Amino acid sequence: MSAENQKIRVRFAPSPTGYLHVGGARSALFNYLFAKKNKGAFILRIEDTDQARSTEESLKMMLADLSWLGLQWDEGPHPQTMADQGSYGPYRQSERLDIYQKVAQELLEKNQAYYCFMTDEEIEAQREKLKSAGLQTHVESPFENMPLSEARKKISAGEKAVVRFKTRALKKDYLLKDLIRGDVSFPSDMVGDFVLLRSDGMPVYNFCCVVDDHLMEISHVLRAEEHLPNTLRQLMIFEAMGWTPPQFGHISLVLDDERQKLSKRTGAVACDQFRKDGYLPEAMNNYLALLGWSHPEQKEVMSLAEMTGAFSLDRLNPSGAIFDRVKLKWMNAQHLRALPNAEIYRLVKPFLTAAGITLPEDFDWQSRSVETFKPYLETLADAVNLYAPLDDLRYEIKAESQEALQWPTTRPVLEAWRDAVSAHPKETFTEEEFLALQDVVKNKTAQKGKNLFFPIRIALIGQPQGAELKILVPLMFKKSVLARAEKALSQC
Repeated sequence: MSAENQKIRVRFAPSPTGYLHVGGARSALFNYLFAKKNKGAFILRIEDTDQARSTEESLKMMLADLSWLGLQWDEGPHPQTMADQGSYGPYRQSERLDIYQKVAQELLEKNQAYYCFMTDEEIEAQREKLKSAGLQTHVESPFENMPLSEARKKISAGEKAVVRFKTRALKKDYLLKDLIRGDVSFPSDMVGDFVLLRSDGMPVYNFCCVVDDHLMEISHVLRAEEHLPNTLRQLMIFEAMGWTPPQFGHISLVLDDERQKLSKRTGAVACDQFRKDGYLPEAMNNYLALLGWSHPEQKEVMSLAEMTGAFSLDRLNPSGAIFDRVKLKWMNAQHLRALPNAEIYRLVKPFLTAAGITLPEDFDWQSRSVETFKPYLETLADAVNLYAPLDDLRYEIKAESQEALQWPTTRPVLEAWRDAVSAHPKETFTEEEFLALQDVVKNKTAQKGKNLFFPIRIALIGQPQGAELKILVPLMFKKSVLARAEKALSQC
């Protein structure tokens, strides 16, 4: 059935055991785009049955990251209150344990699952024996055919058991028509009798996925390639329950420069870190979308709405996609520089405040400053180094200035510079006026090259090398320039 004539329901189902990885964010994005393009529902389901590693803090971070990216879900935990939104809840697997127990009991009653009382030591010994014999190390449980009534007596007596799914009698191939990879065949003997419920009653990942996807009426599962091996177990459970499986599409992995799965060792991979580093959510979405998908007209810079309008599964590439941090920064710069000046200043202001930089509150000055610095902004965090020289409270004579300050030609240059600035009739300077003032000093002192420029630079930014002065000076005020000149003169 095509996406056009069925009810589209997709899900993003993270485990709240840490930060939201950019690979996870891309999976969420593709699901979101597919749902919105087809007027379907985007569901957020929380896979938190790993209670030892799942934390409320991680969940809140993930919800915050998805909200920052603008990937608003139609059903799932509310981003602030965590309360369920939607008719198919609960949306946390830890709150659905009775549902999994009910399905497990149905499989036990149908003789498609069984209680297995083998200990870890017994399983390991069996595997070693099979391995030594050159055989597959699938569990061969002596409890596979134990009558259910007898197994339940042992459970009632306090014995511990897992619930295993029966596979040995299946003996066939399972065919998956993958939406991205085409036909994929799984021989049933790829897996042995696998666990559905642990001995403490907690369900395992593959079991939860099947039950939830069925009961939440998920139509399509778009997930990372690394989940492809899980599909066989899931297809077996769907079949045993008589349920129609969703359509599956396995997205390519996100790789680092060495074509290995992207990991923290190669730099930031958490969405939250990219936010802190000054990346825009629009740029992150745009870049992540192009990791494995391409616009039909080969557009590169796009809004979320443009990507939604153009998205289709047939343009997803099964090959791994390299995460290129240089390209991401370029993409961010494109989105950032396209914003109105007032919006750019609003976005950079928190970074400036966090760095303790004090600047004029004048709107016109702020707009001019953004117009000046915009060509140099790649991330919001870049604003800190660009604006820092304009903060009078941060002006200081750096140690590398001391040599130039002791040159016999420096004091005359600084005095001429101070006098030229004092005679300037306005409180601000244009680029042309600044260059003209430098010429006045040059003519008056007969100095040029570093003998001229180093002292003036020190008098303006506290060091002989650094930011381009003709860019900075038009954003400075006469009073500030004179105060800095006097401070430099005091150290000659």
